[in-house]
Amino acid sequence: MKKTLSLFLSLALLFSLAACGPKETQAPTSSASSPVSSSSPPDVSQPGVPEPEARTQVNMMVLSGPTGVGAAKLMLDNNLDHTLNDYNFEVVSENAQVVAALTSGETDIAAIATNMAANLANQTDGGIQVLAINTLGVLYVLEKGESVQSISDLQGRTIWATGKGANPEFILNKLLADNGVEAEIEWLTPQEINANMLESEDGVCMLPVPAATALGMQGQGTIRFALSLSDIWEETVGTVLPMGCVVARTEFIQQNPQAVTDFLEEYTDSIVYMQSGDATSSAPGVKSQLVADLGLTANADIAFHAIPMCNLTFIAGEEMRNQLQTYYQVLFQAGPDSIGGMLPYDDFYYMP
Repeated sequence: MKKTLSLFLSLALLFSLAACGPKETQAPTSSASSPVSSSSPPDVSQPGVPEPEARTQVNMMVLSGPTGVGAAKLMLDNNLDHTLNDYNFEVVSENAQVVAALTSGETDIAAIATNMAANLANQTDGGIQVLAINTLGVLYVLEKGESVQSISDLQGRTIWATGKGANPEFILNKLLADNGVEAEIEWLTPQEINANMLESEDGVCMLPVPAATALGMQGQGTIRFALSLSDIWEETVGTVLPMGCVVARTEFIQQNPQAVTDFLEEYTDSIVYMQSGDATSSAPGVKSQLVADLGLTANADIAFHAIPMCNLTFIAGEEMRNQLQTYYQVLFQAGPDSIGGMLPYDDFYYMP
């Protein structure tokens, strides 16, 4: 989706004004989630940007929610013609839409869930490569009450959950099994979970941010974040939890190596900016409004509370390969179908 230029010019002005005000605090993330350091937003003047007709045309698709949030500043810069490439962005809500667009060649670069990236690599016989990890764990267990203090407290409970057939299902099942917990999982839509939680007296659910953030806000203090599955994963498995990544079609990479290099540079800058805190006041800030206007969250209030919990990151190269190979091995052992029946080949990992 593309907003009008006037909207983005207004937002750019707000960015420049915000840069002159008080410094924002660093968003709360785990130490593993910040391999890039926070800094001031990239200079939108960017004198080295080529003329529009000289830029490479890149079709890029991002998922709404955490997997797409890291691209928000890049999307703004692109609409101001301040990027090295000329991007045509589209925001979608389902991994399946991204898979279809990559398979057909409709899009060149995309943000997608890590397990779906492995599935797609197997389906296309090496037709895509993963460029970087962009999101770590964003799954939370929420409850009404104070009874869930550890994963063992889920024993015998009914958990309303979303994400069947994707990362959330595999992660939740793995953690319950490894911790010897037996629970009944009911797979529902986020809307169904919200209704159940708001009506129940002691409901328990699993949701990703920003759906979890929205539910917490609706609960008006009655619904609390009980467990971070990222923390439990690190305690149980001993590694970080890479849930989102950015991939590109192998043919596009081979035909446009400089465009891919430029993208990674600009995407890193975008994530660095979006990582920085947006919660220094009681009202949504510039980044929150930008994320909402781009359709990455339902509104700015949700974005304001969700951005610090999105666990944005940028991990590329050897570290990316090591972390994803470890994660895929865990998923493969839990159920080969979770990543398409086989571990990705080494050339799945983009090594510049």
